[in-house]
Amino acid sequence: MKHTLQVRAFFFNAKTDYLPYYKPFTITLDSDAKSVEILKQIAEANENFAYPQEKLAFRINDKVVTGEESIAQIIEKCGTELQVDPVTSYRANHCLVINDNDFAEQFDKILAPYASQEDKAFYESLYALHYASESSLFNRDYCGDAILVTAHHMISNGSEHKEEILHAIDNEDAIWSCEYEENMFAPTAYGDAIESLKEMIHARPTSGICEKIMQKCMQKRVQPLEATEVEGHQVAYYLGEAKEAPSRQEVFAHIEALGGKVVRFARETKRSGASLLDVNNKLAYKKAATTLLDALDSGADTLICADTKAMAFFQTHLGMLQKEIGREIPLALLSLTAFQNMTKEESAA
Repeated sequence: MKHTLQVRAFFFNAKTDYLPYYKPFTITLDSDAKSVEILKQIAEANENFAYPQEKLAFRINDKVVTGEESIAQIIEKCGTELQVDPVTSYRANHCLVINDNDFAEQFDKILAPYASQEDKAFYESLYALHYASESSLFNRDYCGDAILVTAHHMISNGSEHKEEILHAIDNEDAIWSCEYEENMFAPTAYGDAIESLKEMIHARPTSGICEKIMQKCMQKRVQPLEATEVEGHQVAYYLGEAKEAPSRQEVFAHIEALGGKVVRFARETKRSGASLLDVNNKLAYKKAATTLLDALDSGADTLICADTKAMAFFQTHLGMLQKEIGREIPLALLSLTAFQNMTKEESAA
């Protein structure tokens, strides 16, 4: 079966362009064609488009793919309107071609002294995962998820260098910057491995006395806006890590029924940073503020939070979030429970 795809492709040449830009393409491919065929057709249509011929990894609708996925799989998860980006845009040299020197450098710096050839081969198999690392968006010096997964692999296989490996990743550019996000197109489930590493290391709280006093002052001085109604408001829905929350479609329908307008934003299902609060508070604040600003800048004035832990984090630390990001965040917060009560009252009326 043939499918017609509407594709926005990332263009950038470090030698000639000041900023990246996108160009649209209409592409027709069979269901069993591989996702790399999208890139081949773009390159045939535009000679300025480039992509890696080896170690291929790129993003489709922000999920990291390797070119081996079928078009049927892509459509099932992403639909037929696709955006193609480099696996990491800030390292892009020419369209999807990136400077990937950091991949080998991180291994050589952190794990190479304790690694076998098998360990190195395992790490090299995680090339795409390295660039799928969410934490790299907030800490450019972050070692990458692949380092942590490889560290766990080495320890699980009985490495005699367990303590040295744990010491090597015990810092804010490694394990204490990681709040694992599933950014690969094909789920990897490495979150448990990374959490087990954290349990092996005794975390050191990053908030000193002065920091805690500042948090208290900010909490008293900056009060979050509380939403009391949906009607007439621009409303976004944040799922975060909520496990049994109603679907987005269900909540969107209720928002519209209550007279609100639905606003979509990119970080609807991303983690909030709350798990990093005690070990890397600056990164926790930055990540949470980025999520709230994403909703605000997408047009929302009200945010429904299904993730109760994130909701408490946003409310309690709003002042510190604003301080870290350097902007006010005038976004009214509404718990999912309060929103559900609104819908029940409307139904009973």
